[in-house]
Amino acid sequence: MNGKTVLVVEDDAAIRRGLVDSLQFAGYTVIACADGADGLDTALAAALDLAILDVVLPHKDGFEILRAIRAARPSLPVILVTARGAETDRVHGLQTGADDYVVKPFSSRELLARVEAVLRRSAERPSDVGRLDVCGRAIDFDRREIRRADGSCVQMSEREAELLRYLAQNRGRAIARRELLERVWGLQGGDATTRAIDMHVVNLRDKLADPGHAPEVLLTVRGKGYMFGGGAPS
Repeated sequence: MNGKTVLVVEDDAAIRRGLVDSLQFAGYTVIACADGADGLDTALAAALDLAILDVVLPHKDGFEILRAIRAARPSLPVILVTARGAETDRVHGLQTGADDYVVKPFSSRELLARVEAVLRRSAERPSDVGRLDVCGRAIDFDRREIRRADGSCVQMSEREAELLRYLAQNRGRAIARRELLERVWGLQGGDATTRAIDMHVVNLRDKLADPGHAPEVLLTVRGKGYMFGGGAPS
């Protein structure tokens, strides 16, 4: 046994059995659910290292479960399984926060390779951040609020909060735009020249009262990207 617990949510009994057998043979502990409602309850309550979600499920689809996981357990790795190979489904899954996806039919070898890769990446993730106090500003990521030094309070959008959280998780390290597109936007191989990241940083600096000509919190690293300038998580 490798000590890792994997949730499998798949309504097709034969495919579910195949997934469970392959994972158990590889040493994983497996919890299996046959519909989306049970899968969602288990995903939010059980001690898990990874969730594998079919997209098309009774009661709750895989995207609904994924959104709930990302809201309640943002660091839990998730792989989506879909019979629909359409690019729109794959992009939607990645944008919603999936770490990877596999398209049916797939081999046990491919699935296990993806599981191992996702778990390896997740082990390298920085710990989650709930609150920060930095340079006179109190940042609450759960409420998506910034309380500035003058006492005023402003709301962040979901994407702004995700971007700021990721930078804070990696504070002191310059983060390339391409990494931000992949890890925050969920766009693999996205256009690193996009202005979306820059515009979000401008908006965040405005909400942080962190002037672009002399920022304290969100620093620009020339030729690289952006870096969170300080603060300890709580």
